[in-house]
Amino acid sequence: MKWDVAVVGAGPTGSRVAYHLAGLGFGVAVLERRPDIGGKAACTGIIGRECAEAFAIDETTILRQADSATLFSPSGNRIKLHREEPQAYILDRAAFNRAMAQRARSQGAEYYLNTPVESIKSADDKVTIETARGNFAARAAVIAAGFGSGLTDGLGKFADFTAGAQAEVESKSSEVEVYFGREVAPGFFAWLVPTSPGKARVGLLSRENPTLYLKRLLASLAADGKIASAEVGINHGAVPLKPLPRTYGDRLLVVGDAAGHVKPTTGGGIYYGLLGADIAARTLHKALQSNDLSARSLARYEREWQQLLGRELRTGYWARKLFEKLSDRQIDNIFDIVKRNGIDEALLKEKDLSFDWHSKAILKLLGHQVVASAVNVFRLPRN
Repeated sequence: MKWDVAVVGAGPTGSRVAYHLAGLGFGVAVLERRPDIGGKAACTGIIGRECAEAFAIDETTILRQADSATLFSPSGNRIKLHREEPQAYILDRAAFNRAMAQRARSQGAEYYLNTPVESIKSADDKVTIETARGNFAARAAVIAAGFGSGLTDGLGKFADFTAGAQAEVESKSSEVEVYFGREVAPGFFAWLVPTSPGKARVGLLSRENPTLYLKRLLASLAADGKIASAEVGINHGAVPLKPLPRTYGDRLLVVGDAAGHVKPTTGGGIYYGLLGADIAARTLHKALQSNDLSARSLARYEREWQQLLGRELRTGYWARKLFEKLSDRQIDNIFDIVKRNGIDEALLKEKDLSFDWHSKAILKLLGHQVVASAVNVFRLPRN
């Protein structure tokens, strides 16, 4: 058998698994349905400083740094968040994906593009990946094909997800802006993220009609002179808000968006996906060495990622459901309370609050009695 591991999906998470395992001497094939390795349609491509440093993100894939953002309430009230050092980086997603794939290739992983996977079947001694271009056999498979591929159906259904829409626009804006309100993105939020000079990404999340809401937002931004035109192409995507019920099986692991390793608060999945990829690679390394690729053996993957990410995902989802229930008036009240009591400045001074780990910020914010009262919170989530 030529392949030890077949990875389905050539995004950063799949390439990270391939990089590790190929570097350890295993034969790795990466199967990608697209004819080339490129970007993700509705992804803003924002990562935190911790992610950039932990994974040595290639600087040539970073379009710009961000050290501040302005938040807009439904009535137009503003909160500006700023720190002296960069807090986030905006990536060129296509270049980032290619760079991660190149790392894996440098270790010996082989990529098969334009190879959509139709099914994955596990047997006693191998897993067979059926594609439109023929079958691949391997000792184990990793599903890194993103959310909604259908390849994870045997592991359960996602309990919750939402839709997103995004457009590339011409803009002279120099700062990240985030918009809240039921007329903008009901239950979620919208964004304007400058990328390269004269360019920006405008997008939002919404459970229904994201395209309609995005068109309205684009028209509003164009009327305000923040973007050059509302007549732009729109990309679409979907984001899981809770993890897959089970992320492992016989000779099989699921990583990244396909596993639901996505922040429920923002929909960002790059950092958590890469962290899960490292755990998956360690788990497979041990299993391949011992030649025990049973579900029982691979279950350690889920235990490890739950230990690392579980609390964040649970708290983030709780906060997400709470936020969806808020009226525009309640959101405006929160903005007023935060500004009037200097809570925004106090949180910014907290050194242990992170762009990537949101549970502490959520609990600290709702720990303020005036904020908790404004959103009718009587019981905080258990850790």
